[in-house]
Amino acid sequence: MTGVAANVPAVSAWSDHLVVLPVVLPIAVAGAMFLMDERRRQLKGALSLATVLVLLGIALVLVGRAGEAAQVYRLGNWAAPYGIVLVADRLSAPMLALANLLGLCALVFSFARWGGAGPRFHGLFLLLLMGVNGAFLTGDLFNLFVFFEVMLAASYGLVLHGSGEVRIRAGLGYIAVNLVASLFFLVGVSLIYGTTGTLNMADLARRLAAPSVDEVGLFEVGCAVLGLAFLIKCSAWPLGFWLPTTYAAASAPAAAILAILSKVGVYVVVRLSLLLFGEGLSAGYAQSCILAAGLATIGFGTIGILAARELTRAAGYAVMISSGTVLAALGTGSERALSGALYYLVGSTLAAGALFLLAEILQRGRDPAEATKPVFADEYRDPFDDPEATEVGRAIPAAVSILGVCFLVCTLMLAGIPPLAGFVGKLAMFSGLTSGTMTASAWGLIAALTLSSFGTLMPLVRLGIFSLWVPSDDPAPVLRAPEFVAIAGLLVACLVLALWGGPVLAYADATVAWLSRPQDYVHAVLGAAEGGRP
Repeated sequence: MTGVAANVPAVSAWSDHLVVLPVVLPIAVAGAMFLMDERRRQLKGALSLATVLVLLGIALVLVGRAGEAAQVYRLGNWAAPYGIVLVADRLSAPMLALANLLGLCALVFSFARWGGAGPRFHGLFLLLLMGVNGAFLTGDLFNLFVFFEVMLAASYGLVLHGSGEVRIRAGLGYIAVNLVASLFFLVGVSLIYGTTGTLNMADLARRLAAPSVDEVGLFEVGCAVLGLAFLIKCSAWPLGFWLPTTYAAASAPAAAILAILSKVGVYVVVRLSLLLFGEGLSAGYAQSCILAAGLATIGFGTIGILAARELTRAAGYAVMISSGTVLAALGTGSERALSGALYYLVGSTLAAGALFLLAEILQRGRDPAEATKPVFADEYRDPFDDPEATEVGRAIPAAVSILGVCFLVCTLMLAGIPPLAGFVGKLAMFSGLTSGTMTASAWGLIAALTLSSFGTLMPLVRLGIFSLWVPSDDPAPVLRAPEFVAIAGLLVACLVLALWGGPVLAYADATVAWLSRPQDYVHAVLGAAEGGRP
């Protein structure tokens, strides 16, 4: 397997292959794990940790290099659009880093208890990361479907990890919904290929610059069907009804890493909307529908989080609000609003992941009995369910200040309250929406974001008071070292995002400017295939 990195300065041969490693490395390690005895948990945990650390390091290197130019990797050295290409640019590289940072913290958290709650956890975890990484990097719709299915197949196992009736019921619904999404994906891809004869994203953009009139209608129908699949994955209203129930039922590390899955759908919608419908006869196609879906998702998520009685469900609705914010900003057509939304997406995803982990600690003694009741007679038994096991950690009365500070940071981030990154992102969106002529869509988004801030702050404060300070007869939970390290890692990343908000926002502005020039992406991918440079 050989590849070429395009449009970057001369680099050493080994670094040319960094773009493909986020796909190859996790699937290779996961394959080796499936051949190991299940009792070798410490070895599997060490391999998983080393793999995710390497993946995060690679992603950060790609972020730095993407600031210079897009990096195109041709598998087998086959020319695009006929060969498989992976593209790391200003949008895909930061999303790659976000996914692997979230994955690293979720994995560290699992070392406390959940990593041993069932078989093949580490293998499924790495396969999910491989699918997410591939979805962010791929340059064609066919392989997007392949990575999409790998990601979903692994997520099915992780949703059911730990077993119990609640997880089984939620998992079966989750599987059914995503099978429907996969069907829409296949139908949409088939229509697109039938009308254009290609599935390479750059080649699609090139052909759509001057398409024949007969092709446009059927192509747009294919994109609409494909969009339904991605909106289901985005958890956009009314297609995202499954997310709060599923994520609330999943184990804490599984729910935390699943928070990035909805962002895969958001990423694809942003990528294809600006690449395929930024110019040409179909410019602005479905923009009003995306705006409506985004505003409806923000509204539904806000109502849901107001009604939530559990932290895990509140975190699920917060994930929906984050996705809806980016969709609505994209639908307004404002580049500055979209850059602020991308900035907000990163911080809100990290905070939502941290909230899932915090909820596990705060609600550990309050889980309903049926959540962990065995379903099958030969079901895998949880090793931490042993009544004679000794809990090692700090009791809540001694650690309440730490957990309280962590919860406060999560609340301020998700509600968009100063001085953290959630507020900076929303302020950037407000600035972008008010910089030109005010439209109804701009006013609508400003109102939705303002109401969602209050709607998120009030229930989270109520749930925090109930979880931290209301007396309870339940056993006092404990805070273990891996759990603290994982939560602290996510929240430190949120603080770094706020402290260096200026450079990160400038990067987001440059990202949106790059996405608004689809011809540059086309030239990078197809020009690289011909050995040329833009």
